[in-house]
Amino acid sequence: MDLYEYQGKQYFARFGIPVSPGGVADTVDEALSRAEEVGYPVVVKAQVKVGGRGKAGGIQLAHDADAVRRHAGNILGMDIKGHVVHRVWIEHSSDIAKEYYASLTLDRTAKKYLCMVSAKGGVDIEEVADSDPGAIARIHIDPVDGLSADEAAALVVEAGLDAEARTGAADVLLELYRCYVDGDCDLAEINPLILTTDGRVHALDAKVTLDDNAAFRHPEWEEYAGTETTDPREQLAKEKGLQYVGLDGFVGIIANGAGLAMSTCDVVEQVGGKPANFLDIGGGANAAQMANALEVINSDENVRSIFINIFGGITRGDEVANGIVEAMSRVEIASPIVIRLDGTNADEGRRILAEQAAGKLESVPTMIEAARRATELAGGTSR
Repeated sequence: MDLYEYQGKQYFARFGIPVSPGGVADTVDEALSRAEEVGYPVVVKAQVKVGGRGKAGGIQLAHDADAVRRHAGNILGMDIKGHVVHRVWIEHSSDIAKEYYASLTLDRTAKKYLCMVSAKGGVDIEEVADSDPGAIARIHIDPVDGLSADEAAALVVEAGLDAEARTGAADVLLELYRCYVDGDCDLAEINPLILTTDGRVHALDAKVTLDDNAAFRHPEWEEYAGTETTDPREQLAKEKGLQYVGLDGFVGIIANGAGLAMSTCDVVEQVGGKPANFLDIGGGANAAQMANALEVINSDENVRSIFINIFGGITRGDEVANGIVEAMSRVEIASPIVIRLDGTNADEGRRILAEQAAGKLESVPTMIEAARRATELAGGTSR
């Protein structure tokens, strides 16, 4: 679950991370009230779960009530990359001397937490990683040992933070680690982490992703449910018990297994296509599962072809084929289907599809060829 900035800051504050005083507003009048409460000058900030707010005009400085009224009126209802602004955060303005970056996430390859710090904050960390990878200091943290004060202090020095910011930044890192672990986050990011002109270090922004699997430990997360904007495709998939992530492409993906689904998305990109989703139907592929998957894919108006990629291990190819045939009789499909079926009893499965689904789908022997054909059928760029 991704939090809005204001929710992330409130979450940070629970763990002692210093943030600017502020309040949320859904109307212009509420924005004026929040500005009076926190004191001028203030910053009016659009609350959307997407980057680029500043460039879109969604972050504005206001020195008085007239400016708050004007900026809040302009920002509320604004469309930022397809996200409509329904709420603003009114925050007391900070006098910024320097901007840094700090984050904690999980490095699945290393099977450890990853803490990153950079003296180049205020811009996308991806840009920094591309243009100056040496500007990002990293440390892997064993979950058993945790992050020590000495490690935090050494990390801010390695990152090149200014001397006057190092003690405060190291303290923030320790609290950010506690927020990440005790708060069950997938990501806890501060960009920028600022040094003010009077020598204080605090979080000027907050990007927090909570681990949904830990929700049973956090009944207080219910307060976020009402503000969560769910992709209707993802909501439908959730109702049907499918592992689905909506993307912005045109080739619908169905695969059995998360690894295969991710690989399928990569292969579609490799041949010049663009995946419309990640969809894992799990280890089985019976008629009910396949019908549910096809219904979800079919609900996406951007899908122009469907690529079903099944590798039968425990799951038998003939069972998969029978499931697909029955599912296609239940769901009216709007897009052409390409299937790659391999593994246990794959030959029998392909025979069933050839006999019972001829003209309704194309069976292609390899993953790369199937990805290429699905992309061609969608009218995309294939190479």
